[in-house]
Amino acid sequence: MRFLFLLLAFWQVGQTAVAQAGQSSTSSPKKSVNNGVERPRLVVGLVVDQMRWDYLYRYQHQYGKDGFNRLLNKGFSYEHALIPYTPSVTAAGHTSIYTGTVPAFHGIISNYWIDKRSNRSVYCSEDTLVAGVGTQSKAGKMSPRNMQVPTISDELRLATNFRSRVYGISLKDRGGIFPAGYSGNAAYWLDESGNWISSTWYMKELPKWVNRFNGSRRADSLMMRNWNLLLPKDAYDQSAEDDNRYEKTIVHEKTVTFPHELASQIGKNYEALRQSPHGNTLSIDFAKELILNEKLGASGQTDMICLSLSSPDYAGHQFGTHSVEMQDLYLRLDQDLASFLTFLDREIGEGKYLLFLTADHGVSNTPAFLEDHRIATGALQSSQLAKDINAYVESKTGIPKAVRGIVEYQVYLNHILLDSLEAKKDDITEMVIRYLKTRDEIVTAFSYSDMDDLVLPQALKEQFVSGYNEKRSGDIQFFYRPYVSDARMTGAEHGSWYTYDTHIPLVWYGWNIKKGRSGKTVYMTDIAPTLAYLLRIQMPPASIGKVLEGLE
Repeated sequence: MRFLFLLLAFWQVGQTAVAQAGQSSTSSPKKSVNNGVERPRLVVGLVVDQMRWDYLYRYQHQYGKDGFNRLLNKGFSYEHALIPYTPSVTAAGHTSIYTGTVPAFHGIISNYWIDKRSNRSVYCSEDTLVAGVGTQSKAGKMSPRNMQVPTISDELRLATNFRSRVYGISLKDRGGIFPAGYSGNAAYWLDESGNWISSTWYMKELPKWVNRFNGSRRADSLMMRNWNLLLPKDAYDQSAEDDNRYEKTIVHEKTVTFPHELASQIGKNYEALRQSPHGNTLSIDFAKELILNEKLGASGQTDMICLSLSSPDYAGHQFGTHSVEMQDLYLRLDQDLASFLTFLDREIGEGKYLLFLTADHGVSNTPAFLEDHRIATGALQSSQLAKDINAYVESKTGIPKAVRGIVEYQVYLNHILLDSLEAKKDDITEMVIRYLKTRDEIVTAFSYSDMDDLVLPQALKEQFVSGYNEKRSGDIQFFYRPYVSDARMTGAEHGSWYTYDTHIPLVWYGWNIKKGRSGKTVYMTDIAPTLAYLLRIQMPPASIGKVLEGLE
């Protein structure tokens, strides 16, 4: 099919660009302890979950000089970095950053998908063959097994005969696991108990320092602070009024306004921690302890820490883009970032570590907020849409529940049922597509077998093709109009191909990185091959990205 040739062409272009970039360098490597190759002591991958590009500048006037502004003023920022596939979600984003490729190849098409043979919902990092370490809950039964290609983290380990050490950290399992790759020394994520845990993919028991950190109950001490405003209330000039109809409450609260009381949830509900700035602080504190206790950057080989900050995503879904909460969270994150950079300067050495900051995806503006400002919007929950489709198909054919479900704008047919009835799937597919096209919220719908005849811009076709994995993706793809949410009118959602979901920050800082910025279009998948070039190691095998120009 033509879409496979499109994807192959996209891959070949990326490979050519990488080769050309490598040939253009005239600087010879300087002797160092890394097998005679000049490399940084530590690579820091910092992914801010749900960070839109414009957050770099929306709150810049209130950022200090040592956090985001330090990166922007002393590092190199690509101002037009994009996600080259759809859907724009956490698992796919983290995996694409570190593999340098798209879901069509790496297989992590979303946070969940439906297995067509069993009709079972599959979670991206679930693994029944491993056990949790530090927990008895099913939250520990996770690994990178479902990922289909290696990462830049794996390539670093291979390049140094596994002497380089690689770690992943995130409140979310998927945010720590996929970046650390198959061969990472460990990935850690937060359990429902407020403890950092791992799985037997990596270890038999938690290191003593992790047990000590968990024993300190740092999560509890942060929640004891509750969540109060950092600045006077009238300083939140980039936000709507604190008391509004745009937000969802934290589960135990009855109001969306400050202050947010968290202390009563200690030992009960650590979702409240995740939805607050304290989740970022906890993650960075744990990263500092890992660097110190595992002595990263001190072995003579380049080590790597992959740190994902998940709280912006939890808070974004809850409070939305124009909330006082979101502005306060980013001002506090700026302070945490400044603290982390100061720590790295002291422990690793200024100019001796290489850091990149990016995001796994962006987010749409809150529908209710847009509605109040007369911007076209709407909401249609995929669960309700699936019910509507099934009712329509049953009215036409008598077949109930022909659709198994909808995941990230993809319709999965109920293959087990349709096979048992010997129903013609092509006819059902066309019927579902016709119905989807009648909905005002939906722009168009199509099956991938019809991609050749689809009347869409070529660049958009390539985004859909890059996100399509034949074994895991749904049978029918559709997409909503801009600012139509696949949820409800409050809070905020993401997942589309639109720029609010796919325009992300990409800032490089530290070792051998010059100051500057570029408005050239670059992609999330360019990060891994660029790291490979800078470190003089092999890029991940399925990488389709190019080496970014202008950094050195």
